[in-house]
Amino acid sequence: MHEFLPHTREEIAALAKAMKVSAAELQRLVGSLVEANPMLGHRGCRLGITYPEITEMQARAVFEAAGRVVARGHKIVAEVMIPLVAHVEELRRQAEIVRRVAQEVFLAEGRAVPYLVGTMIELPRAALTADEIAKQAEFFSFGTNDLTQTTFGLSRDDAGRFLPFYVEHGILKEDPFQVLDQEGVGKLIEIAVRLGRGTRSDLKIGICGEHGGEPSSVKFCHHAGMNYVSCSPFRVPIARLAAAQAALEEQGVINRTKATV
Repeated sequence: MHEFLPHTREEIAALAKAMKVSAAELQRLVGSLVEANPMLGHRGCRLGITYPEITEMQARAVFEAAGRVVARGHKIVAEVMIPLVAHVEELRRQAEIVRRVAQEVFLAEGRAVPYLVGTMIELPRAALTADEIAKQAEFFSFGTNDLTQTTFGLSRDDAGRFLPFYVEHGILKEDPFQVLDQEGVGKLIEIAVRLGRGTRSDLKIGICGEHGGEPSSVKFCHHAGMNYVSCSPFRVPIARLAAAQAALEEQGVINRTKATV
């Protein structure tokens, strides 16, 4: 969190004045939030659990905005995704807040909006306990960037210093942040899909991240039984073509070894 807070004396003084607290108190708070490894620190659902008002604020914004869209005559299904869940109890507590706020908004505005509460699977423990997590989640979205980081024990921000060496010398066939590691990360995904659907057969499952626009990764997602992939806008045409090829390969219309993008 410290990355989003003021750092200089002038910034701290200005914010303290606006908040009507002392600069010394604000400085102490900023210092208490500094982390050595923020990627594995106080973020995602952990932040919403320790500061539930943040989850309440975000959920209220989602449902009020969804209500305005519905008021204009559009049909939508809002999807609220809780990030960085490692334990089902984290999701249960966050989902409880989301559903409470949804009812408050619906009662206040006199209309309801259909919605789903799900989670992003981006930690190995979440993948391995997906059957428990699916009791609370109505959809899964695999955050493959972070799932790759936490499975390999790599930092995507720092690994670029040595990953090219690994690829060049044949230790890894591909950069796992560019092409999904099907042998390791992929196995966790397959386990999570099987466990999750074992608990909730209609569980909606997809991925988000740059892997969602890489052809071989898209095909893997199709064969793993996912419903969708999400990626950067410029990668959408490639993702659509790869998904079409995967479907045709499955039907035997084209040869899997010859289909390329």
